[in-house]
Formats: sequence, structure tokens, C-alpha cells
Amino acid sequence: MSDTKWKELIVPPKKAMDNIKPGMTIFLGSGVAEPRTLIKSLMDSDLSNVKDLELVQIASHSDILSLKELHYQNYRLKTFLSGWVASEVASAGQVDLIPGRYSQIPKMFKSELIPIDAAFIQITPPNEAGYCSLGPATDVAREIMEQASLVVGEINTQIPFTFGDTIVSVTDFDMLVRSTEPPIYFNRWPVDDVIDQVAANIASVIEDGDCISFHIGSLFDALGKRLARKRHLGIHSPYFSDAFMELVKSGAVTNYRKGVFRGKSLASYALGTPELAKWLDRNPLVEFQSIAQVCSPTQIGSNPNFACIFQASKVDLYGRVAFNVGKGSLTSGPGADADLFTGAEISRGGRTLFGLPSRDAEGKPNIVVILEDLRNQFHMREMIGMVATEYGIANLKWRSLRERAQALIDIAHPDDRGKLVEQAKAKKILFPDQIFLSESAHLYPMEIASEHTFKGGIRVRFRAIKPSDEEKMRRLFYRFSDETIYRRFFYNIKTMPHDKMQEYVNVDYSLMMSLVALVKESDQDKIIAEARFAKDAHTSYGDVAFVVDEKYQGLGMATYLYKMLTRLAKERGLKGFTAEVLHANKGMMKVFERGAFHINAQLRNGVYNLTIPFKATSDVYRPE
Repeated sequence: MSDTKWKELIVPPKKAMDNIKPGMTIFLGSGVAEPRTLIKSLMDSDLSNVKDLELVQIASHSDILSLKELHYQNYRLKTFLSGWVASEVASAGQVDLIPGRYSQIPKMFKSELIPIDAAFIQITPPNEAGYCSLGPATDVAREIMEQASLVVGEINTQIPFTFGDTIVSVTDFDMLVRSTEPPIYFNRWPVDDVIDQVAANIASVIEDGDCISFHIGSLFDALGKRLARKRHLGIHSPYFSDAFMELVKSGAVTNYRKGVFRGKSLASYALGTPELAKWLDRNPLVEFQSIAQVCSPTQIGSNPNFACIFQASKVDLYGRVAFNVGKGSLTSGPGADADLFTGAEISRGGRTLFGLPSRDAEGKPNIVVILEDLRNQFHMREMIGMVATEYGIANLKWRSLRERAQALIDIAHPDDRGKLVEQAKAKKILFPDQIFLSESAHLYPMEIASEHTFKGGIRVRFRAIKPSDEEKMRRLFYRFSDETIYRRFFYNIKTMPHDKMQEYVNVDYSLMMSLVALVKESDQDKIIAEARFAKDAHTSYGDVAFVVDEKYQGLGMATYLYKMLTRLAKERGLKGFTAEVLHANKGMMKVFERGAFHINAQLRNGVYNLTIPFKATSDVYRPE
């Protein structure tokens, strides 16, 4: 269509309002795709025909379509996602919130269960061939345009021309209006030290080659920076943000290992700043598709190692999650995210991660014994994978309710853990004799967490032991041979019941240090080694001991742990180590001999009594 021809379709917004009839159902684009000039004209209209209208939006984030403007006798809103407008007006009874999976919404419109009479769609100016782009939101525009008897396009020169299923002909519109309103933009969110540490903890379990999805908000602005050193990440997400833009710019995203839309970052919506809009303009690296494609669990699950990341407001000890509501809730919600949960379950290596600070802005706990009187809850606890706070990560997958509770208590605020333990005991979630060391909660050394790759490409993570490691340590114990148990404990132990093991994993970090080595097996962390020292207050020496899973012996694990313990002991002011080693335990003796310090050793009754000062000494005994 020639430039002159399509311009004949341009009318003033009031003219478009003249074609509205009472009782009509009008579809409005969502988010940055919202046709703001047409909506403003609709809200401001005093025409007699603009009455008793039903407005339909996938999500409502408008500052024009507000509670003040939604007068019951003139307009009623239907929406599928409780963004801030829907959240605000729901309590006033002026919105119909339709629960449902995102991927099924286009099918619902095609069935005409909600018949659409008119559609207000935002578009870019037509190119020379007469084609426009739907810009930063594909939404369900195609399905709607095929159904509506009146399709009005709002031409906005400030939105980006995007690629994918976004190209429409100007002839698909009955009339056009020129936009006089700027698009909706979303400013970057402030990131404080706490939320940055939450992001750092999440980033620690994102692997090179993972395909990721997340929303917008402070957690994700922090996470984008934390992921910048990863490699070959993929993006398959309903929402594309400034954080994703920066991640692509950093070189961390290649999309080469995705299963679908390989080489492209995939999204349905772009939510962000004017800088993001400018970057997206004619950018071939980002593909926009309908929510039927992007939110299809089958499509999501086709991407291996799909990591779906959410921001929660509260989590209870059963593993149930509450999402944010109100002005801070732009996209996240149980209905909107159900497809992502399912897709993550289908994906080989897929997982879900939730991040939140341990306390809210008022200083109240975000990890609670049970969710009560909170909206926007997700009760499918079976689908909750990992939960992260600034104090670490709790992996809930395939863990019992007791193990879940203990893991979540371990990442709660230290001042909240004692009360949570008592509440969990009262509800019989934890054993009645569960130990809790209040001072140790504050002394837990998060900063010592590290990772090392041993020969054979075996990646091992190291951190301090936690009370929630009880079951993992118990399983490690029962994997040992009688010989290994005797070498570690100097007598034969046949059982390691709860009362003994919980004493072992509840460590007073003012007197002791305990490190565990973990490998990932079948989506779970498995403890394969443990090393510790206990400080002698009189001598300032630490008695040291090691144990390594027999399957992983010979890799240098004990030597690595010994070096870590030595560094940590020196940092804590210890003068050296003491140890007892059976004469037959040549392997353990070699670990000490490879250390940086000389060994004073005395052999008594078949046991070497070692003293290892952290200073060189001339009085050295080297056992044969």
C-alpha cells in the first residue's frame, strides 16, 4: 500500500470512539504494547455510545486504566494476570480476574468463549511495503485481529520495530490513529546489598549452557550482572528486560544450546526503559512470538537445562510460596507462571528457583512456618525446586517435609531460626529433640564456599556444614566400609541414628570448623567428604580429622580440604593442628606430609600422634 493510501486510514481518536457501541467487548494491548492514546480517549469520552463496555487485557499495568477511571456503569475489566491495576481494583469488585495458563489464552480467544468486538492494537509506522511491527509485545494480537469486527491501530513512532511473529499489514486495520502518548516504560529497580547476595546465591547454581527465564525487578537486575561471566546461556522467557539486554551485551548469551529458536532470545513482551526499546529496534538477536509459543510447556521443555527464576514474597516451611501483589508485582503470579513450572519439569535438567530476602522491608520474616492470609499463593509445593535468600540456597526437590523445613530454616534470618525451630516442633514438622545452636546461626561462615574441578572433570563444591545436612551425612556414613569407619573414629560404629548425627551436623562455629564436599547427582547435592577441626582453648591448636567417600578417594580431595582447613584455622588465630592417625593409614599420613608445615609425630600403640605447628620447626619426625 502506498504512503498516500494508508494515510487515508488515519482518523482522530474521537472518530474511532464514534464506532464503539454500548455493550461491546474491546481488547487492549498489554504492558508496553498498550495503545495509550486510544485508551485515554476511551476513558475521557462522554459520548452516549461509550457505555457499559467490557475491556479485556492480558495484564494491566496502566496509569490511565485505573480504579478511578473504571466506573462500574461504564467499564468493566477482564484480565488474566493480577498486575497492579487488577490487584487494585479486584478488592473493589470492578475486575474479573480469569485464572488460566498463559499458553491457553490464545486458544480461548479462538474459541470465542470471550467474543471480541473491537481491538485497539499498538503498531509501528508502516514501512515502504505497508507492513508494521507489533513492537515490544506480540501478546495475542493475531488471534484478536482475526476475530474483531473493528480493528484500530495506534501508530507509535517511539516503539521498536521487532522481528518474529510481529509483522502485520496496514490493510489489516479498519482505521488508524496517531499516538500522542509515550509508551509505558519501566525504570530499573534499585539493588541493595541483600538482594544482590540473593542474586549471587542463585547465580552460583546457574551453569554454562543453561536456558533461563526471569521477570523484572530488583532481584533480576542484580542477577543479570551476576550472570555476566557465564557462557552459552539461552533465553526463553515471556518477558525480555534491560537485565537480559545487558546479559546479551556481555557475551554470556549465545542461545546456541537451546532446543527451539536456536540462536535467538525468545520472548512475548519487552518491559523496560527507553534504552531497551532503542536496542530492540530491528535487532535480529531477539525473536518475539505469541504467548502460545513462548509459554507452551512443550516448547519450554524442549530446551535442556531450563532454569526458571522467580521472586517470591514469602515461603513457608512446607515449601509453599506467595508471590508479590500490588505495584511491585509486574508479571509474576501462579497462573501466569504455571506453564513455566510445567516446562521446567519437562526439560532435561530443568529446575525452578525462587529468590527473596530473609526479611521484608519492615523487618518481618519472609520464611514462616505456614502461609496465612496472603494472596497470590502457589500451593503446588511439589513443583518448588530451590529457594534462595542472602543466607544460601535450600534445595527442596524430592526432600521430605522435615528435610524441607530444616533446609529453609538454615537460610532464614539467623534471628528468626530459633522461633522457626520451636514452631516446627510444635507442628510436628521437626523431631521434638531437634538441636538448635543460636550463636552458631550468626557465626556460619558463608564466605568460605568455593568450587574446584578435580581430575576427570569432577566438579566439587565446598562449604561449611549445616544442620540440614543430617540426612546427607547419614547416607555418607552408611556408604563407608568398616575399615574406613575404624580409621576415622578408631572404633567400629554400626549405626548413626538421628540423635548422634544431628549432634555431628550442628556445629558451634566459635569452637569448630566443619567443611563438606558436594557433587551434583540426579538434581541433588551429595556429600562425598567431610573435614573438620575442633579448637583446644588451652593450646590454640585444632584437632583435625577427615573422611572421604571411597568412590572419590585418590583424587586429591583430602589434600584440598586440608589446605582449606589450614587457611581457615590460621585466619581464626590457631597456632597449628593436632591429629591422630592409625599407623596403617598411609594415605592420611601422605595428606599431612604434602602440607606446607613440618610434622612432629610420635607413634604410640599403633597410632601416630601428630602436632603440626603453623611455623617451621627443626624438631621434625618423618615417619616411614
